[in-house]
Amino acid sequence: MKMHIKEFAELCGVSVRTLHYYDEIGLLRPAFVDEQNGYRFYDEKSLVRMQEILFYRELDFPLKSISEILSSPDYDKQKALKEQRKLLILKKERLQRIIDALDSAEKGKTTMTAFDNNEYETARRQYEAEAKERWGKTGAYKEHAEKTASYSKDKWQQVNDGLNEVFEKFAYCLQDGKAPNSNEAQAIVKELQSYITENFYTCHNEILKGLGQMYVADERFKKNIDKHATGTAEFVSKAIEIYCK
Repeated sequence: MKMHIKEFAELCGVSVRTLHYYDEIGLLRPAFVDEQNGYRFYDEKSLVRMQEILFYRELDFPLKSISEILSSPDYDKQKALKEQRKLLILKKERLQRIIDALDSAEKGKTTMTAFDNNEYETARRQYEAEAKERWGKTGAYKEHAEKTASYSKDKWQQVNDGLNEVFEKFAYCLQDGKAPNSNEAQAIVKELQSYITENFYTCHNEILKGLGQMYVADERFKKNIDKHATGTAEFVSKAIEIYCK
């Protein structure tokens, strides 16, 4: 079986741009590239690899972590699938509790415990740490693990809120008609880089550039950033590209 990139993208529910980015970072290479026209083609092995990637994305693993884990010579696919299944069951159970809470709300009853996501998040972070320890180790990951090890649920909320505030500044900049290469936009890029370094890991220009590309290539990141204003993710990506030149 051989599929053109557009056909493969539609089958997997991702954009062609995402596949281009996955190829660029080495996460998912095409099975074959036509030397005459540069067209990318994918096969059965590509589907298997993409399924593994999507399983990890469903568990909110960063693309860099997924790449390191899947590329490890010691990667145990069957063990990984079993652990992923456990986490997805926890996620499913939480969604069912929320559905039950909706049913109760229709009857005039209030149920707040359904929104507690602590069990899933704790298990997910533990699995991610174990997977990285077993299958992939990088300086950035180790620094991230050490820096965030003591973060409480409230601290995580505070850090994430702060990151969203930075993206909101980008949105205001965009809506104000500023260009990605403007002094205002470039100052926010510097603020973003400093914020990531302070709260997660040392964000040198190479890492920052990769993040900028991911913000538009990964649909989840793009959607989250664009909630501030349509086109924010693209604006941030271009501003970072200019900043890193």
